[in-house]
Amino acid sequence: MKVEVVYARAEVQVLVDLEVGEAATVKQAIEQSGLLDRFPEIDLTRNKVGIFSELCGLEQRLTAGDRVEIYRPLQADPQELRRSRAAQRAPR
Repeated sequence: MKVEVVYARAEVQVLVDLEVGEAATVKQAIEQSGLLDRFPEIDLTRNKVGIFSELCGLEQRLTAGDRVEIYRPLQADPQELRRSRAAQRAPR
């Protein structure tokens, strides 16, 4: 069955089309994609993964047409950034 594996950095976005077996897992698709070799910063013990923007585990079974996404760690907490911006705009 056909699936896609995607990974993005600020300067490059990569989408790999794959043909995987019927019982393939997210982890198997990522390994087969070659992205782990191409981007050594990917650490599957730390990076979260998902299918079509829904977080899932590495052992999640795939279905035809799935898009496996490898997420980068956040550089900053979005809630803290919003609080900081709001505090700067607040009247004194």
